[in-house]
Amino acid sequence: MTDRRGILFVPYRDTLELLSIADAMTVCEEVYRMHARGSVVLSAPPSFKLDVAEGFHNHWHVKSVFLKDVPATGVRTYNYYDDGLRNTVGGLDNTRLIILSDPTSGAPLAIVDEHWSYAIRSAAAATLACKWVGPRSPKVLGLVGVGTMGLNALRCLLTLYRFEEIRCTSRRPETRAAFAATWSKQLGIPVLAKDSVEEVVRGADIAVGGTTSGDIVTREPWLKPGCTFISLARRELDPAGWSKMDKVVIDSWEFNMLQREFRRMVDGGLFSRAQLHAEIQELVAGTKTGRERDDERILIHTTGLVSQDVALAHFIYKRALEQRRGVWLPSADM
Repeated sequence: MTDRRGILFVPYRDTLELLSIADAMTVCEEVYRMHARGSVVLSAPPSFKLDVAEGFHNHWHVKSVFLKDVPATGVRTYNYYDDGLRNTVGGLDNTRLIILSDPTSGAPLAIVDEHWSYAIRSAAAATLACKWVGPRSPKVLGLVGVGTMGLNALRCLLTLYRFEEIRCTSRRPETRAAFAATWSKQLGIPVLAKDSVEEVVRGADIAVGGTTSGDIVTREPWLKPGCTFISLARRELDPAGWSKMDKVVIDSWEFNMLQREFRRMVDGGLFSRAQLHAEIQELVAGTKTGRERDDERILIHTTGLVSQDVALAHFIYKRALEQRRGVWLPSADM
């Protein structure tokens, strides 16, 4: 039934207080269960893109999904700038909105700003897989990139583990130095800024690649036995190293095949569906095994699922209703 107050707009500042890290981890895990149950209906095609160069460097991405178990129908739309030098995907200066409607009537329910839910989903959906394939008791964490994705990966991992040392690196020395100082003080453990990716990754029990670089960042020989490497972006681990890992788990083969770098790796014969150990939904549902030996090197790679984005937006919408947050906009029939 349509809410006679209109359409609820939930702005960014409200979303920060309506969705916690623990909430995001729980919702993302439940959505994997939905996928395992077959109750997620994706649009066809699953993703629509409009990429405009010619001086604009403008990129629109649109995805939609129906979640039968909620139930909720949503369209996710975002627009960003990328000229190869400046990329606004992880910033607040781009367009990120999710539109929710009533699946029983098609009536509009809400427009939810997704800058926060996107940022935390990107990390939560990948790091939660450590519950099945992470090391038994990791002591050293390596962060390659300390922007939005790296920061939120740290926040999520801190809900699962207690580290004794954290290493980090980033493109700019001043950025990683400031990050190290802040988190060393907050956590009371050494957080060390390093000059190179190799210094961060070698010897780490868990390493996270979360940069906006289109270049290969981490090399497979740097990963020690027992390491779990979490790849949150395009080419965080050298494609030639994927087949040398003991296990590779990803969020969705279908959605990853829509990504240029992933498809190029598969088409080039560096990795195949047969070499994939599991999709994360299979780990969550218990149909595939997780870590079986302490010395296994395991790769977690995610590209992001619109099902989780829409589920998080719906969670925020329901909580906003409960807490009387957001701004009511008039619907067309008011």
